[in-house]
Amino acid sequence: WVGACGVQLQPLVDALRDELLKHSVLHADETPVAMLKPGNGKTHRAYLWSYCTTRFDEVKAVVFDFADSRAGQHARDFLGIPGEDSWRGTLVCDDFSGYKAMFELGVTEAGCLAHARRKFFDLWSNHKSAVAEEALKFFVQLYEVEREVQGLTPDDRRRIRQLKAKPVAELMHAWLRAQRQRVPDGTATAKAIDYSLGRWVALTRYLDDGELPLDNNWVENQIRPIALGRSNWLFAGSLRAGKRAAAVMSLVHSARLNGHDPYAYLRDVLERLPTQPASRIQELLPHCWQAPGA
Repeated sequence: WVGACGVQLQPLVDALRDELLKHSVLHADETPVAMLKPGNGKTHRAYLWSYCTTRFDEVKAVVFDFADSRAGQHARDFLGIPGEDSWRGTLVCDDFSGYKAMFELGVTEAGCLAHARRKFFDLWSNHKSAVAEEALKFFVQLYEVEREVQGLTPDDRRRIRQLKAKPVAELMHAWLRAQRQRVPDGTATAKAIDYSLGRWVALTRYLDDGELPLDNNWVENQIRPIALGRSNWLFAGSLRAGKRAAAVMSLVHSARLNGHDPYAYLRDVLERLPTQPASRIQELLPHCWQAPGA
């Protein structure tokens, strides 16, 4: 059923991807998925890549892309990089090396403060590190400002971040540099500090742009149900099967993001797609769709 739906829905998923690439800020993340190897009945590690608009964007959309590896080329292909129509926005992502090549080809990097915070949280949780405990206090202050600006316009969000969060970030940066001089290379504390200092420009880019989120949690929340579901569906039967499943999941999760019942949405668009003019396929995208009789 998923395979048949995936084939029918692919034009709609392609249109959803085209819509996604019109937006100047996107999240990206990837999660491993088992895929059956042809011929020997064994599985190997494939990846489900996820791309979505931010929580600040009026258009709520997520597109999953199934690939047979974690190679960064898959992300570049999805975003059309390089090329005449390459996407040239800001990508919110973690420190995975597969994204790095894009930042030399016109894409701007925005880091994830949640990943930086996690390094210190693990350090405090496992070793009760006083340095980590102090670092976490800075993150608390930054996230408190972010809760304050969630519902504001981008201009107001930037203004308040500059007023309240930027001074905290500057103090934190100076503190991190001072602490780094006091800890030996190769220690867990040094690694946690180096992660933040090495990505400081990307981690604090959100302070100067009200359209940017401060972390990548939004996309991680979209991909979490997939990660949890792995224990139920175990593996993808093939690369083609994985891509068809990703197509269905893209529309199901985008429908949920827009407050729709996924079953009602899929049932309606599957009935309408065969006769829907290509010029009007946008009407069936989750953020445009209206339930019959609505």
